[in-house]
Amino acid sequence: MLNDRLDKLGDYPFRRLTALLVDLTPPTDPAPLLLSIGEPQLPAPALMMPVLTEAQAGFTKYPPAAGAPDWRQAVAGWLSRRYRLPEGFIDPDRHVVPAPGTREALFLLGLTAIPTRKNGQTPAVVMPNPFYQVYAGAAVLGGAEPVFVDATEETGFLPDLDALTPALLARTAIFYLCTPANPQGTIAPLPYLRRLLALARQYDFVLALDECYAEVYVATPPAGALEVALETGALDNLVVFHSLSKRSSLPGLRSGFVAGDANLISALTRVMEYGGAGMPLPIQAAAAALWRDDAHVEDVRAVYRANFAAAERIIGSRWGRFTPPGGFFLWLNVGDGEAATRALWQHAGLKVLPGRYLARDQADGHNPGSAYIRVALVHPPAVTEAALIRLADCLDRHEGQNQ
Repeated sequence: MLNDRLDKLGDYPFRRLTALLVDLTPPTDPAPLLLSIGEPQLPAPALMMPVLTEAQAGFTKYPPAAGAPDWRQAVAGWLSRRYRLPEGFIDPDRHVVPAPGTREALFLLGLTAIPTRKNGQTPAVVMPNPFYQVYAGAAVLGGAEPVFVDATEETGFLPDLDALTPALLARTAIFYLCTPANPQGTIAPLPYLRRLLALARQYDFVLALDECYAEVYVATPPAGALEVALETGALDNLVVFHSLSKRSSLPGLRSGFVAGDANLISALTRVMEYGGAGMPLPIQAAAAALWRDDAHVEDVRAVYRANFAAAERIIGSRWGRFTPPGGFFLWLNVGDGEAATRALWQHAGLKVLPGRYLARDQADGHNPGSAYIRVALVHPPAVTEAALIRLADCLDRHEGQNQ
């Protein structure tokens, strides 16, 4: 009585992590700490609660799927400001739609943009490997074949576009890409995005740019796909995803949006009307205020810069550590990610995520994440620095025992 496509997904990474650690008891002094999930642990921006309180009467109303006019204006204004877009390029009434975070929207895009057949063949959904697992869920449950293109150090942690054959591109329905990347923090440069958007239009597939980490960067604001669209004068075949979860350290607010091709936004809105959760009006009011304010975001970036500076002092270049240009993860090559994860939980009380759980095995059996762990630097600097000292000490001991 179940959807048999679920069998193709396997367990979600955090369910696998629980199973990996189920037989271990972490030390209690110092207290265990979660570094496994990209869930910011910083204080909420001060401007949020007064707006939310003032708008609380809106909780008695069902929110429109397309979003309130003021929210749409705020989002269009932020996009125009952030990506230096001319007035009118983003039409608030045609080019944006709210989403509770972006996970739901990324998933529902699969129900929106995967046809039954593409050029007479089973549709493909292409994504980097490692990847955000929702992309695979959208592909499989949308009836497509997920295609995992390795994004490793050798390819600059981006999928190699030269590896995409014309035959694959001809049946591609969606190409998902996260930039800055989760987990490596790589930023796709403008020439890469130009080429990818050109391919989307040549082969008529949807380019879905997950830009949820776009406001979390060390030095230079990441390029965005809307800048490339502006160069062409059109939003065709493109949708971008943004969220307040990382930008404003509000993962529990469940507030994000999708912007881009008007036809895709209209179709996605229709799907959301049937199977989505509208963003409550008070949350839209708070979100509008947050999208209009950039000062609190610089405070957030300062925290992550301090955390990466601590990682550089404490870890140096061990385990292939580097300071990524975007995001807030360390992607550490520890040889065996699962073994290191168990050691860190058992001996240091630190929960991290094995890189294997963020990637898929390829046809030859290799998994590009198997040697890695992902460490989320989402806590305030003092907590992060103490955790990194514990992590480095534990990994040193773990390596010594395995030599």
